[in-house]
Amino acid sequence: MYTKSWPDEIPERDRYQWEDCAFPYWHGLVRLVDEVGVEKYALENFSAMLVWNPQTLLRLRDEVGPKVGMNLGPSHLFWKGACPIAAARALGEAIHHCHDKDTRIERGLAEVNGLLELKDVTDVASRAWNYIAVGAGHDLQWWKEFFSVVRMTGYNDWISLEMEDFTVSTEAGIQSSINALAQTISR
Repeated sequence: MYTKSWPDEIPERDRYQWEDCAFPYWHGLVRLVDEVGVEKYALENFSAMLVWNPQTLLRLRDEVGPKVGMNLGPSHLFWKGACPIAAARALGEAIHHCHDKDTRIERGLAEVNGLLELKDVTDVASRAWNYIAVGAGHDLQWWKEFFSVVRMTGYNDWISLEMEDFTVSTEAGIQSSINALAQTISR
């Protein structure tokens, strides 16, 4: 006896989405960026997209080439249950940009409802996880290791601070994140 994960249509749907839709579309985009002189572009590892993690990014990249990379956003990987440090190692030179935003898994809510969250991001008191200022979900030692590994992969460019912490004022979240970044990014 075994457990079947989903209907039989999944392999055909997967083939259709990748081979009939995504690959031709992205081949066209790569040709276009070549024509206009763009060196590379990055897809954010956000959920509900065809490319949403290292495995799917590398699948696309294997097909269309190295101009396509990832905008590595640790916050999205946290709430998906993935490890951004392991993701950075897996991506290597496919990291084309990096976002800096933390996520806190909310104790007592995530254990009951899981991490698939549909509540509005401003409903912070009842969400299973929240985007928060850098260092408010993962300590500074974690962030030091993350930036060290990202640098080891060859990425040595801008880090974009995203402020989506609705548990504090915008100014407080930005200042807290800047203070944390100043202590974690090697120069």
